[in-house]
Amino acid sequence: MTITLDIALAHLVTRRRQTLVSITGVVLGVAFFLGVSGLMRGSEHDFLKRLVDNSPHITVYDEVRQGRLQPAALQWPDAAVQVHNVRPLRETRGIRGWREKLDFIEALPGVRAAPVLADAAVLTFAGRQQGVTLSGVVPQKMKHVTTIEEKMQEGSLDALAADPNGIIIGRGLADKFSLRVGGTLVVLAADGSSRSLRVVGIFRTGNASYDENQAFVLLKRAQALLGRVNRVNRVIMQLEDPYAAQAVAQAIEAATGYKSVSWIEASEDLLSLLLVRNIIMFSVVAAILVVAGFGMYNTISTIVMEKTRDIAIMKSMGFHPRDLRRIFLLEGAIVGSSGSLLGIVLGLGLMRLLAEVEIRPPGVTEIVHLPIFWGGTQFALAAAFAMLSCLAASYLPARRAGRLRPVDILRGAT
Repeated sequence: MTITLDIALAHLVTRRRQTLVSITGVVLGVAFFLGVSGLMRGSEHDFLKRLVDNSPHITVYDEVRQGRLQPAALQWPDAAVQVHNVRPLRETRGIRGWREKLDFIEALPGVRAAPVLADAAVLTFAGRQQGVTLSGVVPQKMKHVTTIEEKMQEGSLDALAADPNGIIIGRGLADKFSLRVGGTLVVLAADGSSRSLRVVGIFRTGNASYDENQAFVLLKRAQALLGRVNRVNRVIMQLEDPYAAQAVAQAIEAATGYKSVSWIEASEDLLSLLLVRNIIMFSVVAAILVVAGFGMYNTISTIVMEKTRDIAIMKSMGFHPRDLRRIFLLEGAIVGSSGSLLGIVLGLGLMRLLAEVEIRPPGVTEIVHLPIFWGGTQFALAAAFAMLSCLAASYLPARRAGRLRPVDILRGAT
């Protein structure tokens, strides 16, 4: 093994220029692989973080996936006569026994939950009207399942808990109505009932539609205003492991009977789009390393062609074909490993440079930095793919060297 390594190093040293070009190709390939993958995966993680953090991981609705069967169909499933178009009894919408179901959900490991009663309402102030989604919440529980407390610019959820007639609105609605904390507006429910509420907080999420069309009040106040006493129509949850949401949602739906939707199910089209984007991204950056592999192939092939006489002499001295293959594969491994190490260093610098780039999107006051993913998997993947490319590029010339017949070469040289 020592002899083959010495010969491999001698081949690379005697052809410094070609070796340097091959190593440079691998270095640039690894660096660009890390830069592009870090940027793409960083944007993916940033998107998922915003999606996951700003919305519930699981939402239980006051509806079922399939309509309930009529009592007659349950009693006589195989009856000869069927009754169609039977209108079910009218009832107040909401999750039945929501307190017991909430206790069951909160008992699950790693799950935080909060009840919500959300419905349409109209806010009026100084002759202006705005339709909103009015959500009745329990402030102490909402703190643990949403980021609304972090988005508060004025006031807090604690202020809402302390004021039964308080309301929290978005910055867009506050600017539209020229309202400030302490101002009073009127809430009109669908049945015509109304109530004067005092603004105790203003939030800003950055989503203009949400900031103009969402308002929060106490759960009991919403139940009274909307005529749905002791009812909630959804339970929202946050999980310690967001990616377990699908399995937990299925378990909750099986236990409660109500439709439970995870963020994965609700964003299935977006996740599919991210998967396709990742496939495209890895295909592009892998192509860079494949191109670098061709440079390696050219270097090793040239060495084989120039060293045919030396190869013949080595085989005459007793070198086995596998020893010759090992020499040229070692050359590929040396170029691949050294190029990978230097490429990782250059890639780290490139990623650091990209992370310092500042962007100010049109119409946005906040400065945004390019998101970069620093996970170790992409470094291992870049190094592994570079080594694979170099070994694959070295294999064909190595195989060719092992098949050379020394008699033919030496006879032609005399």
